[in-house]
This record gives sequence, C-alpha cells and structure tokens, in this order.
Amino acid sequence: MSEATTGIIDYGAGNLLSVINALKSQGIPARIIADPDGFDGLERLIFPGVGAFGDSLRHIDEQGLREPLLKWLQADKPFLGICIGYQVLFESSEEAPEIEGLGFLKGRVVRFQSEQQLKIPHMGWNQVDFSDPGDPLWRGMPDEPYFYFVHSYYPAPEDKELISATADYGLSFAAGIRKGNVCAVQFHPERSQDLGLRFLKNFVEATA
Repeated sequence: MSEATTGIIDYGAGNLLSVINALKSQGIPARIIADPDGFDGLERLIFPGVGAFGDSLRHIDEQGLREPLLKWLQADKPFLGICIGYQVLFESSEEAPEIEGLGFLKGRVVRFQSEQQLKIPHMGWNQVDFSDPGDPLWRGMPDEPYFYFVHSYYPAPEDKELISATADYGLSFAAGIRKGNVCAVQFHPERSQDLGLRFLKNFVEATA
C-alpha cells in the first residue's frame, strides 16, 4: 500500500496525528490533505473529528476543500467520517446554525437536551448496536461492542435507512451511517482501543 492511498483531511484541529498513528499501528500509511491538489492518487479519505462544526467548515472553505470533498462524496468514493467528520456531511447544525454543512446527507445535527438530566457532553464508553452485523466494517466485532464517544451534538438523518449503528444516551441516536462507500461514525475509533483499531483496519481492507 503506497503512502498516497489514504488521505486524512486537515480540518484545522489537532487530532490528525492520533488518527495517523492509529492507522500506522495497523500497518496503514496515510498522509494529511490540506489543499485540493492533495486528492490526487488517493483511494480513500478519512475526515477525523475533534472540534466544532462551524470552525471545521470554515477551515475547509478557507483551504478550498469543500468542492473536492463534495465531488469525492458524490462519486461514491471510499470515505470515513469520524465525529465532526460525520456531522459535517449534513445540511446544518444547531451548534452553528449560520454555517452551511456539506449537505451530502439530508438532516441536521442536534444537541442532547439538558432537561433530560444528561451530562453534556456525552463522554466515555457506550454500547453500539449495528443495523447490519454482516457489514464488513464490523468484521471481527462482538455483538453490541463498546466504543469511545465525546460529543454534545449528534446527527439526525432524514433517511433512517442510512443508519448503520445506534447508541443510547437518554434516547437512541444514530451512531453511524453508511451510504454506498461513504460511511461515518460518531464514536472515536482512534480512542477505542483494540476494537477501534479493528474498525479502522476493516474500513481500509473493505475499500482496498
């Protein structure tokens, strides 16, 4: 696998190296994509995520990455969104209502309600239920595994058929989606120990 096959989108936050190191531990080389020319020669994209919806999209726009990202998604090329990289796929977010999301998926990103007496952000390990346990992304996973979450907002897809995983935190929410070769999750595989590393490896192997 060449250095150019897996690209990590630079969205202006600081956890890029943690994702790269997680991939490296599985023998998967990757490089950071910071401008439109960086898409050349890639087989798959990963949009990781720690940070805010608005700030991330502002950085994407400043770097000229919105158009090539949308072209990639619309061409159904392999893509993995993580946390904010999941949320930006939608039209808008309550976190930054003035900022337009990528709009690749219909729906918006909403906040957990404090009146439910939940600690916000939702932070820590939580159980995930797969819509299709036979999906190659979940290969080698136990039933209802635990992954690590850190978020105050979650996507509410209009098309419920796209939901690939759910989790419960005061309510059942979409912990992941899959549309063709485009997949995204709210949890952080790079922080989810062995199962998270397995998930990243599954994504790369399924798109090789």
